[in-house]
Amino acid sequence: MVIMPVILAGGVGSRLWPLSRESMPKQFIRLFNHSQTLFQETLSRISDTTLFQKPIILCQEDHRFIAAEQLRQMNRQPQAIILEPAGRSTAPCVALAAFYAMQQDPDAVLLILSADHLIESTPEFIETIQAGLTAIKSGYLVTLGVTPTSPETGYGYLKIGKKFSEKISQVERFVEKPNSQLAQTYVDSGEYLWNAGIFLFKAADYLDELSCHAPKIYEHCQKALALSQKDMDFVRPDKTLFENCPSDSIDYAVMEKSEKVAMVKLTTAWNDVGSWEALANCFSKDEKGNTLQGEGMMTDTTNCHIHSTHRLVTLVGVDNLVVVETKDAILVSSKEKSQEVKTIVARLANENRCEIKHASCVERPWGQFESIDCGERYQVKRITVAVGAKLSLQLHHHRSEHWVVVKGTARVTRDNDQFLLAENQSTYIPTGAVHRLENVGKIPLEIIEIQSGAYLGEDDIIRLEDHYGRHEGVPLPTV
Repeated sequence: MVIMPVILAGGVGSRLWPLSRESMPKQFIRLFNHSQTLFQETLSRISDTTLFQKPIILCQEDHRFIAAEQLRQMNRQPQAIILEPAGRSTAPCVALAAFYAMQQDPDAVLLILSADHLIESTPEFIETIQAGLTAIKSGYLVTLGVTPTSPETGYGYLKIGKKFSEKISQVERFVEKPNSQLAQTYVDSGEYLWNAGIFLFKAADYLDELSCHAPKIYEHCQKALALSQKDMDFVRPDKTLFENCPSDSIDYAVMEKSEKVAMVKLTTAWNDVGSWEALANCFSKDEKGNTLQGEGMMTDTTNCHIHSTHRLVTLVGVDNLVVVETKDAILVSSKEKSQEVKTIVARLANENRCEIKHASCVERPWGQFESIDCGERYQVKRITVAVGAKLSLQLHHHRSEHWVVVKGTARVTRDNDQFLLAENQSTYIPTGAVHRLENVGKIPLEIIEIQSGAYLGEDDIIRLEDHYGRHEGVPLPTV
């Protein structure tokens, strides 16, 4: 029985702000100085082609080129990259994947994975999945449970029911995130496992249960996928139908209501990296319980975590803190309140602050750009264009631009002219000029762009032509 993995990569990771941003959420970041992102580590976990087919990826529109590029770096081809037209939680996303999978194989078996989980041992993970296959042959929807190592209040719990074997049992009930006292009771009883949010079932069985317990989600997703459009490697479900779909998690919509749910115990270490406290637990502690990533010094300090990206961070005489430093924002939080970072993110969203959306370095399908400086009527960026890549053909109504080539060779289109620029050469793009930048050299192209004008907002981009299928005239945080 070959499994078709489904990777849910649509989250924004708000509880890991300011490192995780809307434009570059945690699943696409190298959080641990590894060579791979969490998304890529998830792909590596399902690389056994004798057990797994090509995966279905679900992600947001804004992240489609990031996902595609990280797949390309691993030389992995997906079944499809399905673009979520709107955030509607996990039940509708899994429904889209299930309907798509059944178009390829009516008997498709799906493994539902989050793109941002850490799992210590891939062989033990594979053994757990193989054990779960015996349950789905009997029509069960399988969920994975993890033996709790602490009274964690950030996870849901599964109460162990009737046992089918040493590893497999029925789920007696699902329990939402408890308070600390109740969580301790669950851990002490030995009757509960953490809900890992990993599922295994036949696509048809999931859709049968969904049509019974959440028929509106079933109907909207079926119609949205039936009217989907194919765009390069991307599948775009109908936007209006999906936006009108109820929003619900797979747990609420199906798993908690179904009488056909079994649980398999995952024996290896697991972490959903759902908060700064959870992330801190992934690092080795010093003799005082402190953890560090980046540059930091601590004196008379206990149980603290420092994550620095640009500067030295120092702590003196404090306890149980998380301190996160990025180029444009700093977070200081008690460890036990680190889940509440999402309230800060909500405030930033209400105030339309840029710090919620973009990190200083922003990935794009053609490369990346980094904001170096900005002020009234000017902004400076460092732009890196990959070999063979090119930006959209575009114009601006309110700003002009100066480009200076730092490294590589650029082909510049400016109105009716086209010319090459080598290192240390520059050009001027007047307001209203139709322009494009291309890397025609053998190494990455780096330029410094100086924008000046009365309005420098990213919605002042009119795309006339785009190699990557981005819509004309749609504002994006790019150049």
